Amino acid sequence: MTAYQDIIINKIKDVLLYISAFVPMQALILIKLIIELLCGNIPLNVLSIIYLVTLILLITIGGLGLLLNTTLSNDQSGVVIILQCENITDKHFLGYFSLFVLFALQLNLTLVSSFITYLLILIFIGFVYVKNSLFYINPFLNILGYSFYDIVYTDEKGENKSEAKFFYKGELQTKQKYRVIIRNRHFSFLSLH
Repeated sequence: MTAYQDIIINKIKDVLLYISAFVPMQALILIKLIIELLCGNIPLNVLSIIYLVTLILLITIGGLGLLLNTTLSNDQSGVVIILQCENITDKHFLGYFSLFVLFALQLNLTLVSSFITYLLILIFIGFVYVKNSLFYINPFLNILGYSFYDIVYTDEKGENKSEAKFFYKGELQTKQKYRVIIRNRHFSFLSLH
């Protein structure tokens, strides 16, 4: 694979990871839409069907994007030893999560203008998210049990001390060996070695 193809694949993975960050919001809107349809508060028309299809697609793509970036990833991997770690999930999670909960509650599902505004907001946030590597702001990962850590580590031989930010499912322990899937310095995953 060429360097150009690697760049394109990584950008696609970044966009998919961005979409995964909004899966909880998409699920809230989908539940709201289904309840409103079942209660007869909004009619089953072209707009509501477009909403349903869009939400189901975004939830599916977000879930697959997360799988592609974690379980199915063939990115560079290795073994590291954690020297210091700090769980920094709480510094980023609540502000972002509350933002999209409020957005989901206020979305008017009967207006075409709301649907277009909703899509434009997702595009604008996505541009900033991917451009600035804001991968650590992903409530879906946190809901699935991942925490975001600021760590100091060395390679398996105890050499090459470095700092990075990693997602890990569970509680990280110092002086422990972990397998790392390295995406970039802003976004990587750890698992027990």
